[in-house]
Amino acid sequence: MYIPKYFKVTNVDEIWDFVLNNSFGTIVSTEQGKPIATHLPLGLNKKGDDYYITGHLAYANPQWRTFEDENENENVLVMFQGPHAYISSSWYNHENVPTWNYQSVHVYGKASIMGEQELEEELILLLQKYEHHRENATLWENLSPQTKKQIKGIVGFKIKIQEVQAAYKLSQNRNEEDYHSIINKLKKEADNNSHQIAEVMKNRDSNS
Repeated sequence: MYIPKYFKVTNVDEIWDFVLNNSFGTIVSTEQGKPIATHLPLGLNKKGDDYYITGHLAYANPQWRTFEDENENENVLVMFQGPHAYISSSWYNHENVPTWNYQSVHVYGKASIMGEQELEEELILLLQKYEHHRENATLWENLSPQTKKQIKGIVGFKIKIQEVQAAYKLSQNRNEEDYHSIINKLKKEADNNSHQIAEVMKNRDSNS
């Protein structure tokens, strides 16, 4: 990912927080040289000194087979996208061109297939994350044996993280007047993405 110096993020804890809070990602691998992708919820787990992206695919999805291929599984790409918004140059105090603000993290690693026990542990964690606060929560231990058998229809995988790239393009290259003007204009836009980007920019400004 091309990342100008203004927008590069290197704080590992900040990146992991972003991944956990924007965990619906895109996995890209290659099948005989052709890129293929799947969009799905993902986990982030640490084992020893290593970090892993974890998840599962439908058995009918052929992408999981690329994780078994030694020629294809070495450089799997996982992309996580945060809010993004159009930035009008009419919001600056000088003439310029429009642009787009966004947050994005790319993770590269080697993929492998989970065993059934490891997949079950992954599903337990996934359900706990999204169900623990709900009334009549759908937790693994509450499921019937018949429902649990549906695990046969999915394939668990893990990707050992080898490289991380993070870009937060949030108008860091603008002067203070323009920066605050952008925040105020984004708050007035009709879409929720613009409001979210404004909040991210405001929080980063207050923490700087």
